[in-house]
Amino acid sequence: MMQTQVLIIGGGCTGTGLARDLALRGIPCILVEKRDINAGASGGNHGLLHSGARYVVCDSRSSRECQAETDLLKSLAPHCIEDSGGLFVAVPGDDENYIADFESACRKEGLWSAPLDVREALEFEPGLSPKLIAAYAVKDAAIDPFRLSLDNIGQAMELGAVYLNRHAVIDIQTGKHHIHCIQVRNVQSGQIITIKAEMVINATGAWAGQITAMAGASLEMLYSKGSLLVTHCRLTRRVINRLRPPSDGDILVPGGTVSIMGTTSVPLPDLKKIRPTRKEARDLVAEGAAMLPCLKTARYTRAYAGVRPLLKESEVVDGRAASRGFALIDHARDGLKNFLTVTGGKLTTYRLMAEKTADLAAEKLGIKAGCRTRIELLPESSFGKWTEGGRSFRAWLAGTDQEDHILCECEMVPKSHLVQVLADLKSIQAGIPDLDQLRRRSRMGKGACQGAFCSLRVTGDRYDRNCLAGKQGHKQVRDFLRARWAGQQPILWGGQLVQAELTEAMHCGLFDLEMAMD
Repeated sequence: MMQTQVLIIGGGCTGTGLARDLALRGIPCILVEKRDINAGASGGNHGLLHSGARYVVCDSRSSRECQAETDLLKSLAPHCIEDSGGLFVAVPGDDENYIADFESACRKEGLWSAPLDVREALEFEPGLSPKLIAAYAVKDAAIDPFRLSLDNIGQAMELGAVYLNRHAVIDIQTGKHHIHCIQVRNVQSGQIITIKAEMVINATGAWAGQITAMAGASLEMLYSKGSLLVTHCRLTRRVINRLRPPSDGDILVPGGTVSIMGTTSVPLPDLKKIRPTRKEARDLVAEGAAMLPCLKTARYTRAYAGVRPLLKESEVVDGRAASRGFALIDHARDGLKNFLTVTGGKLTTYRLMAEKTADLAAEKLGIKAGCRTRIELLPESSFGKWTEGGRSFRAWLAGTDQEDHILCECEMVPKSHLVQVLADLKSIQAGIPDLDQLRRRSRMGKGACQGAFCSLRVTGDRYDRNCLAGKQGHKQVRDFLRARWAGQQPILWGGQLVQAELTEAMHCGLFDLEMAMD
C-alpha cells in the first residue's frame, strides 16, 4: 500500500509538468505511467513551439495561449529550445483571403509578425520555392519534448515526488463520492500496488476517456491521428509553415540535425493501431514540396504517428475543426469530488495546463501554495541531457578515455553515455530496461540505420557487463527492430530501402532474428 496527497496518471509533458508544479508547491505526489515517458502524443509530435501564428485566424484562444507560453518557456527552459524563428509562406493556389487576413489577425492578437518580400524569404531559406507569393517571419521555435519531460520529472523526484514507470492502472475503486484507491500493476513483474490518494488527476491524453470510464465517469474523446516524417539531415534553419488554414503537410520543423515534416489529421475509431501509412507519407512529401521542392528528393529515415487528445464536440466532424485549447474537468459533476481530468491542448501549452490543474487541485485540498513554474527556471537533469543531437559526440571528443567506444555511429553515442542512461533508469524502475527506453533518453537508434548496427553493439556491451543473460538480448533486439520497422515501412524508397535490405540481411540472415513484420 502506498499513500500520497496527489496521484497523477500519465507520464507525458502535462503529467510530468504537473508533478514538478505540485512538488514545487510542497504537495506530495506519485506519477504512474503504463509505458514510458512521452509514450503518447508527447512523443509523437513535431516538436514545434508555437508562436501562436498557426491558429491566429481560426482559433484565437489557442493562439493567445501559445504566444504567452512560448515567451515563458524561452526564458524558463532555454536548454530545451532552439529559438530558430519561423516563416509562414504561401504559394500559388493558396487562399488569398486567408493571406490577406493574416497580418491584421496577428496585429489584433498582439502577435509579432513581419512581412517579407520573396527575395528576403529566399535569402533566409534558399530551399524555399521561388514561386512564393507571400511570406511572413514569426517567433516559432523548436523544442525537445523528451528532454522537457525528463527534466520536469527529474526535478519533481529531487523534491520528493515518486515516479512509477511501467505501471498500468488496472482498477479504480470508488465510494461515497470519492475515489477510494487505485490499483496499478508493474507490467514487467506483475506486482500489484494499491495507492491511496486524496486527489487523483487523469493526464493520459487520448486515453483520458478510458481512465474516466474505469472510475465510472464519462468523457468522449475524438481520436485524430497525425503522422510525420523525419529527414536524414536538416533542411532549413527555421520552422517553415504554409500560409493557409491548418491542413496536411504544412509544417517543417528543424530538430537538431534533422527536420520533421508533418502532419496529417486522420480520424481513428479507437487507439489500437496508431501507425503512419504509405499514403500519408507520400501525401506529406507532395504537399510539403510545394513550399520546399527539396522535400521531393530528400532522404527520409522514419515515419511516426501520434494521436491528438481532442474532446469530442457535437458540431465537430474532424480533428482539424476541434479547438487546440485544453480542458480541465472537475469530476465532481460525475459524483467524484477528488477526481480531475486535464486533456486537449498542445505541447506548447503543457506548463499552463499543469499550472491550472495544480491550482484547482490545491484549492480542493485546501492548500494555498501558488505556482512557481511561471517564474522558476527548469533545471537541467541527468535524465534528459543526452537527448540533444550532437551533445554526446561533443562530450566524447572532450573526453580522454580510449576505451569509451562509439556504439551508435549515426548519432555518435559512446558507451559511457548509455551507461549513465542505464543508471538513471535503474533509479526509477526495477527490472531490465529495454532498447526503446535507451532510445528515448539518448540519440541511440535515431539515425539513418534505425538501429541496424547500434542495437547489436549496445546489446553486446550489456552482455559484457552482465546486464543481460540467456536470450534476453535476442528478444530486446527483435522487439526494438520490429518497432523501428513500423516507422520505416511507409518510407521504403531510395536510401532507406537499401538500408532496410541491409538490416534484413544482417539480422535475419546472419543472426537468425527472423520476425513477423506487420
